[in-house]
Amino acid sequence: MIHLENVSKVYPNGTQAVKNLTLDIADGEFVFIVGPSGAGKSTFLKLLIREEKADSGSIHVNGHNLMTMSRRRVPYLRRTMGIVFQDFRLIDKMTVYDNVAFAMRVTGHSEQTIQKRVPLVLRLVGLGDKSQRKPHELSGGEQQRVSLARAIINKPSLLIADEPTGNIDPERSIEIMRMLFAIHQKGTTVIVVTHEHELVRHFGGRVLSLKNGTVVSDTTLPIRYGAVKNASAQKEAPTS
Repeated sequence: MIHLENVSKVYPNGTQAVKNLTLDIADGEFVFIVGPSGAGKSTFLKLLIREEKADSGSIHVNGHNLMTMSRRRVPYLRRTMGIVFQDFRLIDKMTVYDNVAFAMRVTGHSEQTIQKRVPLVLRLVGLGDKSQRKPHELSGGEQQRVSLARAIINKPSLLIADEPTGNIDPERSIEIMRMLFAIHQKGTTVIVVTHEHELVRHFGGRVLSLKNGTVVSDTTLPIRYGAVKNASAQKEAPTS
């Protein structure tokens, strides 16, 4: 469960990125966050992962009070979520396998568990045969799938994707979105920030529109599960 109430954030340069923002996102929802540049989308995500701290208001995410949370507790918050970044943020000197395994190692999983789970997740995102490649040897779409595999490897209850299709071609964009919906259908809460309104219309879901740091529209489009189920990636997602 995500709850924000009267949340505001002003940066040192005077930019008010979020203004009296109030919203709730229930467990198991699929939510698109849309809005023009400067609407507050990126700041909203940074507040959710506690990369930024709000100046006022209240924020609760997965049972954590982010306004009173100490810096040393932030890693425990982030262990409840997976994050897919627009710029992938892969470690280029590591193989695909080790990029994904790294997310399990930092949370203390045994090597036996890692060796069992990582190949499974890589197969689920269609990269079972690329485990020993380095990121620079992959296409943009493949790198994004590595990022997605890393985000879901620890079975998060919340998956956040920041412009996950921003650096890949339209065909790969549909592929990534189908994977996100497949994960959602297994019960994971999914939040996607995007400027691609065509993708929103294609798949459907709850749509929160931000402008000047606040919600100006909150609508729900029927989810087109037919579009989702046609995905080659529609396999059993490892989120339960």
